[in-house]
Amino acid sequence: MTTQEIANRLVSLCRQGDFKTIYQELYSPEIVSVEMDGTAVNGFDGIQAKGKEWNEGIAEMHETWVGDPVVSGNWFSLPMSMKLTYKGQSEPTNFEEICVYQVQDQKIVKEQFFYNQ
Repeated sequence: MTTQEIANRLVSLCRQGDFKTIYQELYSPEIVSVEMDGTAVNGFDGIQAKGKEWNEGIAEMHETWVGDPVVSGNWFSLPMSMKLTYKGQSEPTNFEEICVYQVQDQKIVKEQFFYNQ
């Protein structure tokens, strides 16, 4: 698959909420995931632990939105937003980010997230 095809597939699966397929089909086993503060995790185990921690902090997910990808060479980016209520908060929060992905050998090898902290 080309970088554009991988980007389109990621967007399609995100819109369906099918994250398991994303990891199995599109991610390299050596994936590196970097947060806004520079914290990084490596591999599927690291991403699963990070996702579990993220989900444990959410009381309710109200809505999600994933924009269309912008591709340049072996990189692509896409905007995402969520309206969610964190545990311990009474009002929903709008969370917006830009996600940047690097592709090598037809797999996503790096993801990095940019958002207001």
